[in-house]
Amino acid sequence: MIRTGETAPDFTLPRDGGSSITLSALRPGKVVLYFYPKDDTPGCTLEAQDFNARLADFTAAGTTVIGVSKDSVKSHDKFCRKHGLSIVLASDEGGQTCEDYGVWLEKSMYGKTYMGVERTTVLIDGAGKVAQVWNKVSVKGHADEVLSAVRSL
Repeated sequence: MIRTGETAPDFTLPRDGGSSITLSALRPGKVVLYFYPKDDTPGCTLEAQDFNARLADFTAAGTTVIGVSKDSVKSHDKFCRKHGLSIVLASDEGGQTCEDYGVWLEKSMYGKTYMGVERTTVLIDGAGKVAQVWNKVSVKGHADEVLSAVRSL
């Protein structure tokens, strides 16, 4: 699991709309990197909508918001169109970025064990260092909490 104070692992991932995004290219801006399990599921939709609703505030604070899941770019594009999302959604189909950030974990539901993305948010400062990590995120109110942390950097 990634820890506060560490250098955030760099990545270049394909994103919605067909282009790609590279973490280090966003410096000296701040980045909110939120990992989520699956496009268009109830919790993931609410989380994306909450970040999207505050996008202007994050942008005003010099921060890029990037959602990362193992869904394809095609899935991200459909998800963005369906819910009117403007935030960046990056596709980590191969799972390397999820592994690098320690969010690809063994999970369990209804007595079954499986591998999946643990809902996690990482705030990265303008120097590329991890400023804060939220593990096992509860969606309700989370975007506001992250925005508050961004503003305090």
